Amino acid sequence: MSEHSPATSDYRPVTDGVIEALRQVVGEANVLVGDEALEPYTHDETVGLRADPEVVVKVTSAEQVSQVLMLAQRERIPVTPRGAGYGLSGGAVALYGGIVLSTEKMNRILEIDHENLMITVEPGVITGEIHRAVEEEGLFYPPDPASLDSCTIGGNVSEGAGGPRAVKYGITKDYVTGLEAVLPSGQIITMGGKLVKDVTGYSLIQLLIGSEGTLAVVTKIILRLIPLPKVQVDLLVPFDHFQAAADTVSEIIAHRILPTTIEFMEQDSMLAVERLLEKPVPFRDAAAQLLIQLDGNLQEAVEAEMEVVGDICLENGARDVLVAQDRPTRERLWEARRMIIDALNHESPVNHMEDVVVPRARILPLLQGIREIGKRLGVRIVSFGHAGDGNVHVNILKDQISDEAWEELLPVVTEELYRLSLSLGGAITGEHGIGATRKQYLPLALDEAQISLMRQIREAFDPNRILNPGKIFPQGTV
Repeated sequence: MSEHSPATSDYRPVTDGVIEALRQVVGEANVLVGDEALEPYTHDETVGLRADPEVVVKVTSAEQVSQVLMLAQRERIPVTPRGAGYGLSGGAVALYGGIVLSTEKMNRILEIDHENLMITVEPGVITGEIHRAVEEEGLFYPPDPASLDSCTIGGNVSEGAGGPRAVKYGITKDYVTGLEAVLPSGQIITMGGKLVKDVTGYSLIQLLIGSEGTLAVVTKIILRLIPLPKVQVDLLVPFDHFQAAADTVSEIIAHRILPTTIEFMEQDSMLAVERLLEKPVPFRDAAAQLLIQLDGNLQEAVEAEMEVVGDICLENGARDVLVAQDRPTRERLWEARRMIIDALNHESPVNHMEDVVVPRARILPLLQGIREIGKRLGVRIVSFGHAGDGNVHVNILKDQISDEAWEELLPVVTEELYRLSLSLGGAITGEHGIGATRKQYLPLALDEAQISLMRQIREAFDPNRILNPGKIFPQGTV
């Protein structure tokens, strides 16, 4: 019996007969077998976590998803839903083999509804494509994960993704008004629609958002849009001290100014980007930098906010305030921020990323605590993230630490980090999900009553636990 679940022994292998049945559902070209074809589906972006599926099935409709799940139910085969595979918690890794159900071919924008300010999409649409499509129409979909040009909207919904704009505009869950999904039984259900208000029964939509593919497979999404802001400006602000940067964030919010984003980058993250790009980054010797974005519809109003924000920064010890108002300059400012993960992966291919979140007023003690943990335990930790909403990405780097020491050290560092975040009124993940990598720490964050209720919900949706087993729940359950 597996350490993961007493139900695992009930799972059955994928036979030649099952593969042939899958081909009858989706066509031979959409059924992948063999090591070479399966290799891209053995992992997501979580470093060091891999598992082999037995078959990959590329579906193109809700009806095909339904047939695959009904087959999996009959045969007791685990199914792992997968979008683009850009998750950071192992959510799309097939821990128990079986079927990887890929929605990558369900990639159509079905409708942009100008009358209701809604867009209807399939789950495989790249999030950045949604941005570009609606902005051409003068509309705006605010959630913007760092991997927006690679990740899919279905993955965003399943993981509850956020992004830098959360401080002003919220996250994915704030924009989903309707879903079509397929239950593990194969039943297709439709929830919500093009409605701004709807309190008809339990909010099943919100239950599915962030459920990490353990309750249903999302096959259609309706998203709320807003008018595209006409004016946008970005500020890059260097500081010589962490304290000054943290105080600046608090004071901006205290002045009732709500920037689109307030991103925090410490010096080590910027120097890593510099080494990757092989060209200097601005203010490379600054201890910390803030990347602040403001937007609105009136040039005068945005410029007035910019002046106030700039004054606050300088009064709190900012070395300078670099202003970018045109798109090419703004893109250059954001290049370094979006390259941080790639840069750290380049420097230390073995690493571990966490994304703890605290009330934004507790950012400074969080960062101070992270630095103390790294110094005390002798490990390099590089932090960056969304200072405006309290979500910090914490990168624990192996560097030259031996494999044996790393295996012992990583759980200790991780648990101390989680306990630090929880002690500051925070949580163990802000947008990356629990998945496979954080499930053993769930009891630190949630009490047994909450975990028990989650198990009961899972049981109601999927009594045979075929859908994405090995995720969210601690060892001993699926």
